[in-house]
Amino acid sequence: MLVTQPTPVPSPKGIAAPDGLVPAWKDIVAPAGPFLEAVAKRLLEQIHEFEPDVAIYAEYALTNQGKQLRPVLVALSGGATGQTGDAHVLAAVIIEMVHLATLVHDDVLDEAQIRRGRPTLAANWGSEISVLLGDCLFAHALKLAAGFPTTEICRAVSAATNTVCSGEILQTQRRRNFELSRAEYFQVIQMKTGELFALSCDLGAYLSGAGELHRSALRQYGLAIGTAYQVYDDCLDLFGSETLVGKSLGTDLAKGKLTLPLLLALEGAGETDRASIEGMVRDWSPRHFPRLLAMLAHYRTLDGSRQAVQHYVQAARQALGALPEGDCRDSLVGLCAYLSRQTAALGAAA
Repeated sequence: MLVTQPTPVPSPKGIAAPDGLVPAWKDIVAPAGPFLEAVAKRLLEQIHEFEPDVAIYAEYALTNQGKQLRPVLVALSGGATGQTGDAHVLAAVIIEMVHLATLVHDDVLDEAQIRRGRPTLAANWGSEISVLLGDCLFAHALKLAAGFPTTEICRAVSAATNTVCSGEILQTQRRRNFELSRAEYFQVIQMKTGELFALSCDLGAYLSGAGELHRSALRQYGLAIGTAYQVYDDCLDLFGSETLVGKSLGTDLAKGKLTLPLLLALEGAGETDRASIEGMVRDWSPRHFPRLLAMLAHYRTLDGSRQAVQHYVQAARQALGALPEGDCRDSLVGLCAYLSRQTAALGAAA
């Protein structure tokens, strides 16, 4: 849960602290370069496993990846604890397919029109096709997981998928629940986002033969950095721009999702302002955006959200203290610094 006064954690050797020199993204992922190329190639191969009339939708969903954060975590976690190989590539493909399936379903639930700079699958082909395609992606991922010689992978992927979907259900149940607590908010984002980050780190280490100590440390890292990332992403929905973010903004508000900036405003607001915020969210319209943003600025909700991101970033960096030094460990620390910088930049832009 969120700690109000997080303790600063010293930066491990090799990567500057978040307030120092931050590595570029290309430098962070450099140790995973060939690995990510192999993942992208393997993902493309999966398109041919679908029925010909379905393959066009699968191709659309599988060829618009972002920074490949989850495959990056598989590669870096595997490299930090041993050697990576084809099993790691397949695990990364499986996790990425699960992730992409959740995005397809999310865009249906949120009625989003743009994802990563282009129309969503639902915007192009409708909700029915999108829901079914998401189901196909889930099923295909589990089929790939079942191909491992051990049931451990399939069990872990199935459990994580269940957790992610359960988190989405809880979030849906809590729409426009103005009594939502921070603890409930963090529970949901740990389930819906942190869990796949944690799975990526854990399986990367497991497939490298890591012991329980290193697996546990990397799972803690993944859960913390995934939670921090989701808080940052929730802030983007309010304080970003469609041009820079590459997806529809305000979808959380349109669906009545109470993200951390809204919760902080509700906590700090007096009776009159609280009633105004609740009224705007209940009957959301884009015309409310300027007024709501002014209220969020008044209650310094972006500052509070940035502090939450920083707390989880520090927890992630602290978890890495159990790992041996090396380029992959340095890159995992660098990812923390990168996320801190992105969050700070959002604040400056706002």
